[in-house]
Amino acid sequence: MSARALQHAGRNPSQKTINKYWTPQTAKLNFDDFCIILRKEKPTSKAELLKSFKQLDVNDDGSILHTDLYKLLTKRGEKMTREEVNAIVNLADVNADGKFDYIKFCKLYLTTNEQCLKTALEKLEVDSKLKRQHFGSHIEASPEREPSPVPKPSPRIMRRSDEDTFTNKGDTRSSLLATTRKFKTSVSFTVTMGANSNRNSKLTEPNSVKEWQCVQSKGCFFLEEDGEIVSHQYRMQIAQRCMVYLTIKPLNLSQAEGKPSPWLSVDTALYILKENESQANLQLMCFTELQNREVFGWTGELAPGMYWLIPSTTGCRLRKEGQAVAEEAQLVYRDETGGLLLTQEFRSTLSDIFEVIDLDGNGLLSLEEYNFFELRTSGEKCDEDAWAVCRENFDTKKNELTRRGFMDLNLVEANDREGDPRDLWVTLHAMGYNKALELTEACPFVIDVYADKCKPRIKAVHMEACSGQLEKAVCKSVLSKGDAKVMDGYEDIIVHTYTCDTWITSVIENKSDNKAIIHISNELSRNCVNNRGLNIFAVEVAPKSAMVCQHVMPLNGQQEWMSHCVYSLIS
Repeated sequence: MSARALQHAGRNPSQKTINKYWTPQTAKLNFDDFCIILRKEKPTSKAELLKSFKQLDVNDDGSILHTDLYKLLTKRGEKMTREEVNAIVNLADVNADGKFDYIKFCKLYLTTNEQCLKTALEKLEVDSKLKRQHFGSHIEASPEREPSPVPKPSPRIMRRSDEDTFTNKGDTRSSLLATTRKFKTSVSFTVTMGANSNRNSKLTEPNSVKEWQCVQSKGCFFLEEDGEIVSHQYRMQIAQRCMVYLTIKPLNLSQAEGKPSPWLSVDTALYILKENESQANLQLMCFTELQNREVFGWTGELAPGMYWLIPSTTGCRLRKEGQAVAEEAQLVYRDETGGLLLTQEFRSTLSDIFEVIDLDGNGLLSLEEYNFFELRTSGEKCDEDAWAVCRENFDTKKNELTRRGFMDLNLVEANDREGDPRDLWVTLHAMGYNKALELTEACPFVIDVYADKCKPRIKAVHMEACSGQLEKAVCKSVLSKGDAKVMDGYEDIIVHTYTCDTWITSVIENKSDNKAIIHISNELSRNCVNNRGLNIFAVEVAPKSAMVCQHVMPLNGQQEWMSHCVYSLIS
């Protein structure tokens, strides 16, 4: 039903988009909620559609071979089933001679969208009383003003990348609409932090750590189109009881001496969970809450066994870019003989990518390491046979791909397209680079594990969204270490707030048998940014559960910041 409603409003949501707004904790959406979604999910324009299809048009003749269409739609992005692609290629008006005419398809698509929207509006106008009954109340906004960011009963709230989202003035339209809600009770937290508050951090290395055995692994946080964050996850084996020192920090790739990488300000954390009998039964042991500059760490004793290391970032400083790049970087060029070569700028970027995907830091890419790269950029793995062909044609050492081999592999891809860089850009965007070859939507990191009595073993096993087990781990840590406030008159609704030197995390716990909708206001905060991207929003907390409400960080760490958050139970 949610997909159909969005289609009637002229949108064409993917299942991933639907899942973002309609989660297992979402009971229903009213008209206000629906308006927020429409504001965020803009209708696809004809220019955008044509631009997307043109990237797949090899011959630049306005059509795509059915064989290419099957390969692209079933292998990349949000993969379609063969039956779904069949439905497209069987459309008589836009297919002929084994080719898909995307220009005609775009026209048909937009015409159908307009008709759906017109029909939906006509039905809504038939009975305004019925409209209010089905969709709730909504304050109409003038055409020049955006719909108010009203509370949305879903644990995932849309993000806005506009800089004005982070101002401290609040949104008067949001406040006006908030007054139409009836609040049963409220609690507030106020935390004031000084500039560079982490200068007194307690993280220190154990005295004899240089004599301990150490293992290292790299990884990366990747920002998805919907604002979700994906990262590597690891399993670690400890052979005997020992003291352990773990750290995580952003990986500095800058080749200019004295010039740090811009993503070093992205916060990182590492949650350590122990396997008990099975991978499904994980127990939170600790997390890296102490800090020294950009390094977060933990020191303590761990028993022998298998552990999961789950990296985390709040998402406050790893956000979608707000501005388009003025000039696109050149990736390839032809020399005086007509041969195709990679530009020095692109080679430097590929070298950085090699550093990120070389997880064990040995200067070579194993099949497992290369497959994390392949899954990220194409959605497919490279099997043993394909890897054997790769080793035969590109420079390898110890059956692993060298940096030179990785460069040549990308050059071959460029040659396969006769210099057309579009596939190369697909790879670069997936790895977090913009058109200026700046790493803006990813944050590489490095994990170090030291143990005093045995050498730990660590292996990257997944690249997944930072949710699920991580959400549970964050909730458990905040519930055990944070300050708790009970909603007056509603003892089953508790707001927990954990404050460290760098960020503040709040978790809402609902012990009751009914769902709870909590309205959150950050309007009075100063010099703050939160991972929601909204000063005012609402979340729905399922019965007998807890959920991460928001993370807050200073917008400018060189200045004092104050977080003032009011949590109100909506009737």
